[in-house]
Amino acid sequence: MPSLSPRRTSADSVVAALRTAGCVFAEDEARLILAAARTPDELADMVDRRVVGHPLELVVGWAEFRGLRVTVAPGVFVPRRRTEFLVDQALALAPGARVVVDLCCGSGAVGAALAAALGPVELHSADIDPAAVDCARRNTADAGGEVHTGDLFEALPAGLRGRIDLLAANVPYVPTEEVALLPSEARDHEPLVALDGGSDGLDILRRVAAEAPQWLAPGGHLLVETSERQAPAAVDAFAHSGLTPRLAVSEELYAHVVTGTRT
Repeated sequence: MPSLSPRRTSADSVVAALRTAGCVFAEDEARLILAAARTPDELADMVDRRVVGHPLELVVGWAEFRGLRVTVAPGVFVPRRRTEFLVDQALALAPGARVVVDLCCGSGAVGAALAAALGPVELHSADIDPAAVDCARRNTADAGGEVHTGDLFEALPAGLRGRIDLLAANVPYVPTEEVALLPSEARDHEPLVALDGGSDGLDILRRVAAEAPQWLAPGGHLLVETSERQAPAAVDAFAHSGLTPRLAVSEELYAHVVTGTRT
């Protein structure tokens, strides 16, 4: 694989190394890496990591998400642009929300984006992965968010029951047998617990839908991202739990968000 000598730190040499490795947006990536590197040795290491397939966001240490610079760390799920559509749907449904929960929070990007748009809120985020929890604490600190470690609703304070206005749950939804088919950037560098959704990809989604009505405030909303193929079954799971479901689709982002409202 192409490598970068610590002595060859010009923009042209970085672009050349990235382009040789197959990075389609080599010039843009080079600008980000050059801005993030503090020393020539660090620059060489960052380029080498990108060249062998590490996600760009993990190389530079951050991802852009709905105008925010979200810190990401090795072993933590990188927020996707399509998930910005989930945030947009949440804000359209509940522009006055005051109690917000980001379940399966990963880096905490969704909760941070909701808090940034809504203004002062009571923000809680939760994840089963300690590395994600640590990352989310950094990303939600400015919003005064609380971050909890644990399995779905077990992680949340009991005092949230019946009070949540917006419950965003970016659950894993890749079917187990399809995880091996993911791009190597996800398959090799992101935690399996953030990707594998069980036999049909909907195991975690069903668990969240089943318990959500106990935690939502009257008129509160649950939002979950899923795939086009899984959307009908996800809608059925929401309806079965007693929520009023709706499917929203963004053709531009190829995003499918199922919302469920407690009536």
